[in-house]
Amino acid sequence: MLSHIRPAVVMIALFTGVLGVAYPLAVTGVAQAAFPDQANGSLVRDKAGQVVGSALVGQTFSQPGYLHPRPSAAGDGYDAAASSGSNLGPLNPDLIARVKADAEKLRVEAGKAVVPADAVTTSASGLDPHISPAYARLQIARIARARGIGEAQVREVVEQHVEGRTFGVLGQPRVNVLLTNRALDARFARPAAEG
Repeated sequence: MLSHIRPAVVMIALFTGVLGVAYPLAVTGVAQAAFPDQANGSLVRDKAGQVVGSALVGQTFSQPGYLHPRPSAAGDGYDAAASSGSNLGPLNPDLIARVKADAEKLRVEAGKAVVPADAVTTSASGLDPHISPAYARLQIARIARARGIGEAQVREVVEQHVEGRTFGVLGQPRVNVLLTNRALDARFARPAAEG
């Protein structure tokens, strides 16, 4: 019996050392060396070095002088601890009512009949940091009014932050809301907070 137990204990110890210690350390070391920003969460810092967010996780912006993100079903909006979709089906009356109300509000605000889908639908995780270029462009007039600047100035910043498809073929063009809002603040006066 000891001849069967000893090899099992040795194999457990060996695989624990290799797969539980050596492999994670090797992967962490390679990630830190090759992709340190991504390995540490793609954190975005202000001028004082304080973390203001992550380029990979959406957050709420509700003031009119900022790009607004997609709606979020994650907790109370962009709550990473409650990451999930709403799980409401396309025929759910609550979802239909919310989407219609959001779309109508955007139509009135932007004066346009067509509203991009991501302006009124949540992402699967509820934490998507990106919006479509169409949704970003729809918000340009509101941002310009709130900041007291020309639409062309806002459009220039938005267009500079349109990211293409990954490797030229994967995904869709997109705009990172946090990075674009930070660029707006860096270039123009911050909008006054709503009272």
